[in-house]
Amino acid sequence: MPSIRAPANKRTTTLTVAVKCRPLTERERGRDIVRVNDNKEVIILDSDISKEYIDRIQNRTSEKIYCFDHAFGPHCTNLDVYKSSVSSMISAVVLGLNATIFAYGSTFGKTHTMVGTQEDPGLMVLSIQFLILSKSVRALMNLKSLVPALKSTVIYDLLEKSSGHLELREDPQQGIIVVGLKCIKVHSADKILELLNLGNSRRKTESTEANATSSRSHAVLEIIVKRKQRNKYRNQVMRGKLALVDLAGSERASEANSGGQRLRDGANIYCSLLA
Repeated sequence: MPSIRAPANKRTTTLTVAVKCRPLTERERGRDIVRVNDNKEVIILDSDISKEYIDRIQNRTSEKIYCFDHAFGPHCTNLDVYKSSVSSMISAVVLGLNATIFAYGSTFGKTHTMVGTQEDPGLMVLSIQFLILSKSVRALMNLKSLVPALKSTVIYDLLEKSSGHLELREDPQQGIIVVGLKCIKVHSADKILELLNLGNSRRKTESTEANATSSRSHAVLEIIVKRKQRNKYRNQVMRGKLALVDLAGSERASEANSGGQRLRDGANIYCSLLA
Protein backbone atom coordinates (compact mmCIF):
# COMPACT_ATOMS: atom_id res chain seq x y z
CA MET A 1 0.00 0.00 0.00
CA PRO A 2 1.92 3.04 -1.22
CA SER A 3 2.05 6.13 0.97
CA ILE A 4 2.18 9.70 -0.24
CA ARG A 5 3.77 12.34 1.97
CA ALA A 6 3.97 16.12 1.51
CA PRO A 7 4.65 19.11 1.65
CA ALA A 8 7.58 20.93 3.27
CA ASN A 9 9.22 24.36 3.21
CA LYS A 10 11.79 26.20 5.30
CA ARG A 11 9.31 27.87 7.61
CA THR A 12 6.83 25.13 8.39
CA THR A 13 6.57 21.43 7.74
CA THR A 14 3.30 19.65 7.13
CA LEU A 15 3.06 15.88 6.76
CA THR A 16 0.13 14.09 5.16
CA VAL A 17 -0.08 10.30 4.89
CA ALA A 18 -2.40 8.60 2.42
CA VAL A 19 -2.82 4.89 1.73
CA LYS A 20 -3.94 3.45 -1.58
CA CYS A 21 -4.99 -0.20 -1.48
CA ARG A 22 -4.20 -1.97 -4.73
CA PRO A 23 -6.36 -4.68 -6.36
CA LEU A 24 -5.49 -8.30 -5.57
CA THR A 25 -3.33 -10.29 -7.95
CA GLU A 26 -4.31 -13.76 -9.19
CA ARG A 27 -2.07 -15.51 -6.67
CA GLU A 28 -3.69 -13.55 -3.82
CA ARG A 29 -7.27 -14.55 -4.53
CA GLY A 30 -8.95 -15.73 -1.33
CA ARG A 31 -6.91 -13.30 0.83
CA ASP A 32 -9.31 -10.35 0.45
CA ILE A 33 -9.03 -9.10 4.04
CA VAL A 34 -8.53 -5.34 3.51
CA ARG A 35 -11.41 -2.90 3.90
CA VAL A 36 -11.49 0.92 3.62
CA ASN A 37 -13.94 2.75 5.86
CA ASP A 38 -15.01 6.40 5.61
CA ASN A 39 -12.00 7.32 3.43
CA LYS A 40 -9.87 7.43 6.60
CA GLU A 41 -9.63 3.94 8.07
CA VAL A 42 -8.00 0.80 6.73
CA ILE A 43 -9.31 -2.37 8.39
CA ILE A 44 -7.25 -5.58 8.17
CA LEU A 45 -9.62 -8.45 8.88
CA ASP A 46 -8.67 -11.60 10.72
CA SER A 47 -7.59 -14.08 8.07
CA ASP A 48 -8.82 -16.99 10.22
CA ILE A 49 -12.52 -17.00 9.35
CA SER A 50 -13.06 -20.20 11.35
CA LYS A 51 -12.93 -18.37 14.71
CA GLU A 52 -16.07 -18.56 16.79
CA TYR A 53 -18.43 -15.62 17.19
CA ILE A 54 -17.57 -15.31 20.89
CA ASP A 55 -13.88 -14.87 20.00
CA ARG A 56 -14.70 -12.02 17.66
CA ILE A 57 -16.97 -10.06 20.00
CA GLN A 58 -14.48 -10.46 22.87
CA ASN A 59 -11.72 -9.05 20.70
CA ARG A 60 -9.76 -12.30 20.56
CA THR A 61 -8.96 -11.81 16.90
CA SER A 62 -6.06 -10.34 14.95
CA GLU A 63 -8.24 -7.70 13.27
CA LYS A 64 -6.46 -4.34 13.09
CA ILE A 65 -7.69 -0.81 12.34
CA TYR A 66 -5.33 1.92 11.07
CA CYS A 67 -6.23 5.59 10.59
CA PHE A 68 -4.69 7.90 7.97
CA ASP A 69 -5.29 11.35 6.55
CA HIS A 70 -6.68 9.70 3.41
CA ALA A 71 -7.47 6.10 2.53
CA PHE A 72 -8.38 4.86 -0.96
CA GLY A 73 -9.85 1.52 -1.93
CA PRO A 74 -8.62 -0.67 -4.80
CA HIS A 75 -11.18 0.78 -7.24
CA CYS A 76 -10.10 4.40 -6.77
CA THR A 77 -8.27 6.03 -9.66
CA ASN A 78 -5.12 8.11 -9.54
CA LEU A 79 -7.29 11.16 -10.23
CA ASP A 80 -9.24 10.43 -7.02
CA VAL A 81 -5.95 10.38 -5.09
CA TYR A 82 -4.80 13.58 -6.76
CA LYS A 83 -7.98 15.54 -6.05
CA SER A 84 -8.20 14.51 -2.39
CA SER A 85 -4.61 14.62 -1.20
CA VAL A 86 -2.31 16.25 -3.76
CA SER A 87 -4.02 19.12 -5.63
CA SER A 88 -3.78 21.58 -2.71
CA MET A 89 -0.03 20.95 -2.48
CA ILE A 90 0.44 21.70 -6.18
CA SER A 91 -1.39 25.00 -5.71
CA ALA A 92 1.04 25.80 -2.88
CA VAL A 93 4.02 25.18 -5.21
CA VAL A 94 2.64 27.77 -7.64
CA LEU A 95 2.64 30.23 -4.73
CA GLY A 96 6.36 29.63 -4.14
CA LEU A 97 6.43 26.83 -1.58
CA ASN A 98 8.30 23.52 -1.78
CA ALA A 99 6.60 20.13 -1.66
CA THR A 100 7.61 16.49 -1.84
CA ILE A 101 5.31 13.61 -2.71
CA PHE A 102 6.63 10.08 -2.53
CA ALA A 103 5.20 6.59 -2.89
CA TYR A 104 6.52 3.96 -0.51
CA GLY A 105 5.56 0.34 -0.10
CA SER A 106 6.08 -3.16 -1.37
CA THR A 107 6.71 -4.09 -4.97
CA PHE A 108 3.22 -3.45 -6.37
CA GLY A 109 1.45 -0.21 -7.23
CA LYS A 110 3.93 2.61 -6.64
CA THR A 111 4.93 3.23 -10.26
CA HIS A 112 1.30 2.96 -11.36
CA THR A 113 0.32 5.56 -8.74
CA MET A 114 3.14 7.95 -9.62
CA VAL A 115 3.39 7.49 -13.42
CA GLY A 116 0.19 5.67 -14.37
CA THR A 117 -0.99 4.90 -17.90
CA GLN A 118 -2.64 6.75 -20.78
CA GLU A 119 -6.06 5.75 -19.39
CA ASP A 120 -5.21 6.42 -15.73
CA PRO A 121 -2.46 9.10 -15.54
CA GLY A 122 -0.36 9.07 -12.38
CA LEU A 123 0.35 11.83 -9.89
CA MET A 124 3.46 12.99 -11.78
CA VAL A 125 1.46 13.59 -14.97
CA LEU A 126 -1.55 15.13 -13.23
CA SER A 127 0.65 17.50 -11.23
CA ILE A 128 2.45 18.84 -14.30
CA GLN A 129 -0.82 19.11 -16.22
CA PHE A 130 -2.09 21.48 -13.55
CA LEU A 131 1.13 23.51 -13.63
CA ILE A 132 1.02 23.81 -17.43
CA LEU A 133 -2.57 25.07 -17.27
CA SER A 134 -1.64 27.66 -14.61
CA LYS A 135 -1.20 31.14 -16.08
CA SER A 136 2.16 32.94 -15.87
CA VAL A 137 3.96 29.73 -14.89
CA ARG A 138 7.15 28.38 -16.41
CA ALA A 139 7.92 24.75 -15.56
CA LEU A 140 11.20 22.89 -15.89
CA MET A 141 11.49 19.17 -15.16
CA ASN A 142 14.28 16.68 -14.70
CA LEU A 143 14.19 12.98 -13.93
CA LYS A 144 16.95 11.06 -12.22
CA SER A 145 17.50 7.56 -10.90
CA LEU A 146 19.15 6.76 -7.57
CA VAL A 147 20.54 3.23 -7.42
CA PRO A 148 21.31 2.16 -3.83
CA ALA A 149 24.80 0.71 -3.45
CA LEU A 150 26.62 -0.71 -0.45
CA LYS A 151 28.31 2.50 0.71
CA SER A 152 26.81 5.18 -1.52
CA THR A 153 23.99 5.98 -3.93
CA VAL A 154 24.77 6.09 -7.66
CA ILE A 155 22.84 8.78 -9.56
CA TYR A 156 21.88 8.53 -13.26
CA ASP A 157 20.07 10.98 -15.54
CA LEU A 158 17.10 9.01 -16.89
CA LEU A 159 16.48 11.55 -19.66
CA GLU A 160 20.01 11.15 -21.06
CA LYS A 161 20.78 7.78 -22.65
CA SER A 162 24.55 7.97 -22.25
CA SER A 163 24.43 9.31 -18.68
CA GLY A 164 27.27 8.24 -16.43
CA HIS A 165 27.46 8.59 -12.68
CA LEU A 166 26.46 12.12 -11.63
CA GLU A 167 27.85 14.02 -8.65
CA LEU A 168 25.82 15.47 -5.81
CA ARG A 169 27.09 18.87 -4.65
CA GLU A 170 26.00 21.75 -2.45
CA ASP A 171 25.66 25.14 -4.11
CA PRO A 172 25.60 28.25 -1.85
CA GLN A 173 22.70 29.74 -3.82
CA GLN A 174 20.78 26.74 -5.19
CA GLY A 175 21.33 24.34 -2.29
CA ILE A 176 21.84 20.62 -3.02
CA ILE A 177 22.19 20.03 -6.78
CA VAL A 178 23.11 17.19 -9.12
CA VAL A 179 25.88 18.33 -11.48
CA GLY A 180 25.16 17.76 -15.18
CA LEU A 181 21.49 16.84 -14.79
CA LYS A 182 19.43 17.53 -17.91
CA CYS A 183 16.53 19.96 -17.44
CA ILE A 184 13.69 20.07 -20.00
CA LYS A 185 10.93 22.62 -20.56
CA VAL A 186 7.55 20.92 -20.91
CA HIS A 187 4.50 22.31 -22.68
CA SER A 188 2.03 19.40 -22.99
CA ALA A 189 0.78 16.41 -21.02
CA ASP A 190 1.62 14.05 -23.92
CA LYS A 191 5.26 15.16 -23.81
CA ILE A 192 5.33 14.58 -20.04
CA LEU A 193 4.03 11.02 -20.36
CA GLU A 194 6.48 10.34 -23.19
CA LEU A 195 9.44 11.49 -21.08
CA LEU A 196 8.27 9.60 -17.99
CA ASN A 197 7.84 6.37 -19.94
CA LEU A 198 11.26 6.87 -21.52
CA GLY A 199 12.86 7.46 -18.15
CA ASN A 200 11.14 4.49 -16.52
CA SER A 201 12.34 2.20 -19.30
CA ARG A 202 15.91 3.08 -18.27
CA ARG A 203 15.43 2.37 -14.57
CA LYS A 204 17.08 -0.61 -12.97
CA THR A 205 14.50 -3.37 -12.48
CA GLU A 206 14.71 -7.01 -11.51
CA SER A 207 12.41 -10.00 -11.42
CA THR A 208 11.40 -11.31 -7.97
CA GLU A 209 8.90 -13.88 -6.76
CA ALA A 210 6.55 -11.00 -5.91
CA ASN A 211 6.86 -8.98 -9.14
CA ALA A 212 8.40 -9.61 -12.55
CA THR A 213 9.56 -5.97 -12.90
CA SER A 214 10.33 -4.84 -9.37
CA SER A 215 12.11 -1.45 -9.27
CA ARG A 216 15.64 -1.67 -7.89
CA SER A 217 16.17 2.10 -7.97
CA HIS A 218 14.45 5.25 -6.82
CA ALA A 219 13.15 7.64 -9.52
CA VAL A 220 13.02 11.33 -8.63
CA LEU A 221 11.11 13.84 -10.78
CA GLU A 222 11.86 17.45 -9.89
CA ILE A 223 9.75 20.33 -11.20
CA ILE A 224 10.94 23.90 -10.76
CA VAL A 225 8.11 26.41 -11.09
CA LYS A 226 8.70 30.13 -11.70
CA ARG A 227 5.75 32.50 -11.63
CA LYS A 228 5.71 36.21 -12.43
CA GLN A 229 3.52 38.50 -10.40
CA ARG A 230 0.67 40.32 -12.19
CA ASN A 231 0.24 43.08 -9.62
CA LYS A 232 2.43 46.11 -8.88
CA TYR A 233 5.38 43.82 -8.04
CA ARG A 234 5.85 42.80 -11.67
CA ASN A 235 9.59 42.28 -11.32
CA GLN A 236 9.15 39.75 -8.55
CA VAL A 237 9.39 36.08 -9.53
CA MET A 238 8.04 33.41 -7.20
CA ARG A 239 9.95 30.12 -7.29
CA GLY A 240 8.66 26.81 -5.98
CA LYS A 241 9.95 23.28 -6.30
CA LEU A 242 8.00 20.04 -6.45
CA ALA A 243 9.69 16.67 -6.00
CA LEU A 244 7.81 13.50 -6.91
CA VAL A 245 9.54 10.27 -5.92
CA ASP A 246 8.81 6.69 -6.94
CA LEU A 247 10.81 4.67 -4.43
CA ALA A 248 12.27 1.23 -5.09
CA GLY A 249 10.26 -1.81 -4.04
CA SER A 250 10.59 -2.60 -0.35
CA GLU A 251 8.97 -6.03 -0.23
CA ARG A 252 9.85 -8.53 2.49
CA ALA A 253 12.68 -10.88 1.57
CA SER A 254 10.46 -13.87 2.41
CA GLU A 255 7.75 -12.74 -0.03
CA ALA A 256 10.22 -11.98 -2.82
CA ASN A 257 12.15 -15.20 -2.13
CA SER A 258 15.35 -13.14 -2.01
CA GLY A 259 18.78 -14.62 -1.49
CA GLY A 260 22.40 -13.94 -2.35
CA GLN A 261 22.98 -10.73 -4.30
CA ARG A 262 19.24 -10.01 -4.50
CA LEU A 263 19.03 -10.09 -0.70
CA ARG A 264 22.00 -7.70 -0.43
CA ASP A 265 20.38 -5.35 -2.98
CA GLY A 266 17.20 -5.35 -0.89
CA ALA A 267 19.18 -4.49 2.24
CA ASN A 268 20.83 -1.58 0.40
CA ILE A 269 17.39 -0.31 -0.65
CA TYR A 270 16.24 -0.29 2.97
CA CYS A 271 19.39 1.57 4.05
CA SER A 272 18.87 4.18 1.31
CA LEU A 273 15.24 4.66 2.37
CA LEU A 274 16.44 5.71 5.82
CA ALA A 275 18.71 8.28 4.16
